[in-house]
Amino acid sequence: MKLVKTGLITALLFSTAIPVFAQSTDAIAATDLNVRSGPGPQYSVVGLIPGGEVAMVQGCLDTASWCQVTFGETSGWASSDYLAVNVEEQAIALTTRPAEITVNSVTYEDLEGTEDNQREGLAVGATLGVLAGVAVGGPIGGIVAGGILGGAAGSAVAAPDEKTVTYITSNPVETVYLDGEVVVGAGVPSTVPTFELPQAEYRYVNINGQTVIVDAETNAIVRVIR
Repeated sequence: MKLVKTGLITALLFSTAIPVFAQSTDAIAATDLNVRSGPGPQYSVVGLIPGGEVAMVQGCLDTASWCQVTFGETSGWASSDYLAVNVEEQAIALTTRPAEITVNSVTYEDLEGTEDNQREGLAVGATLGVLAGVAVGGPIGGIVAGGILGGAAGSAVAAPDEKTVTYITSNPVETVYLDGEVVVGAGVPSTVPTFELPQAEYRYVNINGQTVIVDAETNAIVRVIR
């Protein structure tokens, strides 16, 4: 298994202003957001919060940008970089954790205790802090309408055709683990090798257990194969 010690880059920037927060345990997914079995990209995906949908936040880790969430009948962990709270009609990333909002602190014990999770967790953990500018910001209406990340990235290039998707599923590649969550709009570092596709404007790679299609020029993720 190939481990690459680097991080996902996103095209969005944090809002610098921190307004007064109302206490809340609800957060909005800024894009289609994975729910994982544990607090890290090395854990399996157990569900999905669609962009613009509201999930309940039970609490967040103090030492990492992961929160324990419930969406419908699915419970697990989601990246707080892409969970937003509504403050005066502005979307503010839950990762900022300002003093004005109360978020429960939680801990996590790997009940599975598998060697794979321990080994992969160490490798991913070694990259914490590499991500720069991971954020949610802007009018809350943009998120509620369906996810600001998906909208921004989807308008950049035409959607990959189904022939390309079929080619990808028939030609799997090794997983690369990066610090950060796999979402449309995130940028893959240029140090990560990607693979050719019939549509030359795209390439593909498996990141954190999910195959993604990237724009060949910008290396931005344009589709996550689920």
